[in-house]
Amino acid sequence: MKKIYLLASIVLLVIVFLGYQFMTKDNALQARQAEIHEKGILVMPFDLDKTTHHFKQTEDGGVMEIRVKNPDDEEQINLIRQHLKKELDLFASGDFQDPSSLHGADMPGLATLGSSADKFSVEYSDLPDGAQLTYISDDQDVVAAFHQWFMAQMTDHGADAMGY
Repeated sequence: MKKIYLLASIVLLVIVFLGYQFMTKDNALQARQAEIHEKGILVMPFDLDKTTHHFKQTEDGGVMEIRVKNPDDEEQINLIRQHLKKELDLFASGDFQDPSSLHGADMPGLATLGSSADKFSVEYSDLPDGAQLTYISDDQDVVAAFHQWFMAQMTDHGADAMGY
């Protein structure tokens, strides 16, 4: 009987420990996402509460869209377009300082992208409810870096971002 109680106690302790670990990681992720949301205004002129980032990985890079939640919000649409036109010029020259300043210099993919401007192109397009940047490369290391960068942004932005 003592062995059953001992075994049950061990199982219970393991469950409590694993639950604590999960809650700690979940709380850290939520804190990180809240921090990115609050600091977003330092890099992005539009309101993150009124917009959503969309990321799509493609075979040759990916597409990043920023769309308003309310399609009648012309102010936010204009701010999105202004921001992505600025980022187009920076990213095309390998300058990823804006995402680095928001997400951290060690953000996945940024080191490769920053040193590979001659291996990819960036295209800008208006969308009816925002704008998008399309990243294209035939270098698989660069494509992988875009995919890593997209995944890191989706994680950091949490509810402000989604894949499609």
